[in-house]
Amino acid sequence: MELPIERCQLCRHVAKEFTVTSPSPTVRRRELGARLRALRMERGLTVDDVAARMEVSPAKISRIETAARGVSLADVRFLCDLYQVSPEERDRLILLTRESKRRSWWQEYGLPESVATYVGLEDSATSIHQYDTSLIPGLLQTERYATAVTSGILPDATAETVGQIVQARILRQGRLMEDEPPDLWAVVDEAALRREAGSAEIMREQMEELVVRSRRPNVTLQVIPLSAGAHPGMNSAFEILYLEEVSDVVHVEGLVGAFFLQSPGDLIRYRRAFDQLRAIALSPRDTRALVEDLITQLPS
Repeated sequence: MELPIERCQLCRHVAKEFTVTSPSPTVRRRELGARLRALRMERGLTVDDVAARMEVSPAKISRIETAARGVSLADVRFLCDLYQVSPEERDRLILLTRESKRRSWWQEYGLPESVATYVGLEDSATSIHQYDTSLIPGLLQTERYATAVTSGILPDATAETVGQIVQARILRQGRLMEDEPPDLWAVVDEAALRREAGSAEIMREQMEELVVRSRRPNVTLQVIPLSAGAHPGMNSAFEILYLEEVSDVVHVEGLVGAFFLQSPGDLIRYRRAFDQLRAIALSPRDTRALVEDLITQLPS
């Protein structure tokens, strides 16, 4: 079962319209923050030192360097003077600042800040490794399934809010159809396939679409069968985003909020966990066979 032709055309249109030669503003902001931090340390200055010179709080400097907040051109010019950077480096930092403020398509959808940050990173990822326990990965969801699960996760959200989140999710899928798309390797617990979202009809549509999308050359789908028993991913879902311009990022989300981890230790820990999960999961071929069998078990 293929996506409706109008949906495919929409995704391709968005992928083409918003494909740019530079990474997303989210990635540019992280690159800028990392470079400013490196320059500060090269000059032997502490966060408190810089904050005192700028007459701002140390928290502001920390948030700029960790990309938790944007930075103005005036602040960047001040820091360039303070760090005595070369004219070439100054031009580069100013360009990064301007690119970090570029408006992106997902800003039109009123997404929560943590979601917008994730989408901005995902938009520049060359490879995505994702593990889910209860949901089919967002980049592989049909619109009706996405609506059902979003409504369940956000029971107090208005229909308009749910619609905006779902529409943004569908548009994100356009990246998988680009001329040079990212590689998506998704490992999903079988429980996610058996959990009915919306109705049996919606699940049938979703599962059939899952079989189709899993055949794309840039998509690898594996399912951990229930028969595998206890495994390392039972208590957490996560994504590892591989980026070219900045450090790779692990995204972990739960009831208390979203976390973006990028320390070497965290990356090693989650990469090892993902390797363990895909090692115990069914092969892509056996995964498709399992999904097709589950489709036959759904009520008609």
